[in-house]
Amino acid sequence: MANCGLFYSFNEPPIVPDVMLSLDVQHHKLPKDRQRSYFVWEHGKVPDAAIEIVSGTDGDELSRKLEIYERIGVPYYVVWDPRFFLSETSLHCFIRQGRKYEKNGTWFSQIGLGVAEWRGKFEIYDTTWLRWCDAKGAVLPTGGEKSAHEQQRAEQEKQRADKLAEKLRALGVDPDQP
Repeated sequence: MANCGLFYSFNEPPIVPDVMLSLDVQHHKLPKDRQRSYFVWEHGKVPDAAIEIVSGTDGDELSRKLEIYERIGVPYYVVWDPRFFLSETSLHCFIRQGRKYEKNGTWFSQIGLGVAEWRGKFEIYDTTWLRWCDAKGAVLPTGGEKSAHEQQRAEQEKQRADKLAEKLRALGVDPDQP
């Protein structure tokens, strides 16, 4: 989910991560007016990962927000700072060990996913993006990329079948007859 309010307590305002991942929950079953909110008590768990994308120096991603995610128990916390507003490091990954976050690599073994910086075109923008990846660092395709790949594969299969049908017709065989 992106830019969705994370309500973790009845007495505190929500935090709104840029991206959060919560495996094994069925968010779509909530009424439409509650789908832009993630209520921990309704889903039965905190998200598995929260990602903050830094857009300036005043977002508190490595201080106040880190402390909130740590306190509520989000297992993985990622701060992506592609313009180096906060430090000379663009990617900060943390894993919750006990009650505290420790620095972590880009692979999150408990959820079987990692993050990687990827340069390429998404929608109309050709830039560097933060993407989910597998254990080897290979970027996982988006739904749109999967669909485009499947369409390309189907078109190649159709072209191959058309060429084969053309060859059969040249040999006097009608490929459309049973």
